[in-house]
Amino acid sequence: MDRFRRNLCAAAGAVLATIAGFEVSAQEARPWSDTSLTPDRRADLLIQAMGLDEKLQLVRGHFGATMKGLPPPLNAPPPPGAIGGAGYEAGVERLGIPALQESDAGLGVANGGHLRPGDQATPLPSGLAQASSWNPEIAYAGGAMIGREAASKGFNVLLAGAVNLARDPRNGRNFEYAGEDPLLAGVLVGQAIKGIQDQGVVSTIKHFAANDQETGRMVLNAQIDEAALRETDLLAFQIAIEAGEPGAVMCAYNRINGDYACEHDFLLNKVLKGDWGYRGWVMSDWGGVHSTVKAANGGLDQQSAHSFDREDYFGAPLKAAVMSGEVPPARLDDMARRILRSMFAVGLTEAKPRLPIDQAANAAVAQRAAEEGIVLLKNQGDLLPMASRLKRIAVIGGHADVGVLSGAGSSQVIAFGGSALELPAKGGPAAALFKMVYHPSSPLLAIRAAAPGAKVTFTTGDDLAAAVAAAREAEIVIVFAEQWQTEIQDAPSLNLPDGQDALIAAVAGANPRTVVVLETGNPVTMPWLDKTPAVLAAWYPGARGGQAIANILFGKVSPSGKLPITFPASEAQLPRPVVPGSELTFTLFGGNDPPFDVPYPEGSAMGYKWFESKSLKPLFAFGHGLTYTRFAYDGLEARGGQTISVTFTVRNTGARAAAEIAQVYATPPSGGLRRLIGWRKVTLAPGESRRLDVVADPRLLAAFDTAAPGWRVAKGAYSISVGASSTDTRLSGSVEIAAQTLKP
Repeated sequence: MDRFRRNLCAAAGAVLATIAGFEVSAQEARPWSDTSLTPDRRADLLIQAMGLDEKLQLVRGHFGATMKGLPPPLNAPPPPGAIGGAGYEAGVERLGIPALQESDAGLGVANGGHLRPGDQATPLPSGLAQASSWNPEIAYAGGAMIGREAASKGFNVLLAGAVNLARDPRNGRNFEYAGEDPLLAGVLVGQAIKGIQDQGVVSTIKHFAANDQETGRMVLNAQIDEAALRETDLLAFQIAIEAGEPGAVMCAYNRINGDYACEHDFLLNKVLKGDWGYRGWVMSDWGGVHSTVKAANGGLDQQSAHSFDREDYFGAPLKAAVMSGEVPPARLDDMARRILRSMFAVGLTEAKPRLPIDQAANAAVAQRAAEEGIVLLKNQGDLLPMASRLKRIAVIGGHADVGVLSGAGSSQVIAFGGSALELPAKGGPAAALFKMVYHPSSPLLAIRAAAPGAKVTFTTGDDLAAAVAAAREAEIVIVFAEQWQTEIQDAPSLNLPDGQDALIAAVAGANPRTVVVLETGNPVTMPWLDKTPAVLAAWYPGARGGQAIANILFGKVSPSGKLPITFPASEAQLPRPVVPGSELTFTLFGGNDPPFDVPYPEGSAMGYKWFESKSLKPLFAFGHGLTYTRFAYDGLEARGGQTISVTFTVRNTGARAAAEIAQVYATPPSGGLRRLIGWRKVTLAPGESRRLDVVADPRLLAAFDTAAPGWRVAKGAYSISVGASSTDTRLSGSVEIAAQTLKP
């Protein structure tokens, strides 16, 4: 027996030695597989082993699905190896480079019926809803949830990280974005990106840059000076990139000051890769490429889904340009290296198990985001929270009997369990491609569960007389109003569509105890506001949105959301009362659309800064949001020097536990624009107080000086205001700041 054991051990040792020898030889053959090396070094080593055609293969993308009902080549079968997502780039098997499997994923792993029929995922609340939480932890948790689901489905690149600022409150894609302020949007989107990439999945950041309306997005020319662009749209990107380190940047469709975003040397080479030192790759939006040499030399590293473009610019034409020297071979190396570098940085080359999706846990993530993102806009007479002892509740409108509305476009998610309802889109270019989708979380059923002793009726709202009759018979009325928004087209106005304003006015006239719950993708005007004592902005609340709304209505959860975007009183208050280009006719993917200019003379004075600079009173201010208690502020201590540091106390003076979002704003000594420089979200029990600290990023005190170039902080006294919104100041002071210039 001892001899047998010795022989067995010897044999095992020989096997292990053989395996070890194989591992050593494999590592010698593929030195870039050494995970102890930096991503940059690994990418350098791999580039040296690649041939010309292998490098070209990395920088040319394919559409990864079939869009049935559309003309060729968009309805063509996906390439071999693609799993049905928005994009696909083949790997290089001999070198161990995996394929890139890409999915749209701003609000969940997107799976609209035109891409992955039958596929389902967890829908997060809209980007504006998540931004209304002002909570980086919410953004990170949502990103991590999407990243886990994507990995489980076999995707390794998510087209997420949407950070375009809401320069126009009618933009059809604002629901995907994070509002109008560069600091708030940059911090939250950066955390969402980090959450995704911590799951071993690459996230993009998009759409770079100034893609601030959908009308004519393929051809419009955004006209804005460099300083204003740096202080607004670009600052949001810069902050998010610093926080999240996304593996890829997606350039936009539009032109900026004359050049298309995907061949914009200043934006891609000078700012992104030069000033900011960005080390990932730049991919095009689908249909956003217009050239070979100009695009490649201008900073574009990868043509995505080339069938969406007029030509296969990064196929044979790019090879010819490299061979002729029009695109230097070193530039092609840089393009491929950047892609490989991100693969290594995020861990795409390391094998990971595909874990099952925990639907219940992921739905809980979405529900918490919805609850923290719902904004209580008005609560006259403390009508809310509702008492569970109510006997007669009327619920009207918004298809609240079946589910909650979602935004449409490439971000569309079909929820687990399938859609509760799908309706044809009403007009516009999006009608040919997208539907109105309702997620299966019924507010009506959630309200009934919260008030089991009440008679809760539902009326569609289509019959005005029936709605008024139902309102008269109820102790309290909840009207669900909706505004469907989608990629490709902007809202025609800020009014609620389909006669809903008249419905709300009539119902409120019949019953003064009327609550309005808004499921919208943007701000809306409210001609009925004086008649309605309570209004909730629920945005698009995602999975378990119905339960989240009911929890807020009945006080199981105290509302804590605050607006990340100003609600104008009317379109007349906007820098552009009419959406530029709205008189023109556009096709679905651009084609020969007429080009036009969109001037941004407001420059840095966008959003709440515009309203303040013009002394305009909005319907609801940036940062506004109520709850079921009251907060007092005191004890401001402000310190200056190189930046602003403030400390103050917030105290819950009411009878309910709730969270407050305390906001800090600063105005430079020249009397320039007042800016958000920081905030803290704190949950306090009744009577509890907390000392809070905020330290400003010096760039938020500065003006961008194109001559320096850099951020120039002026010397002098800066005014400080601390409060509950941009217009609700509770504490004020000033500090002396030293002059300094910061790198771009």
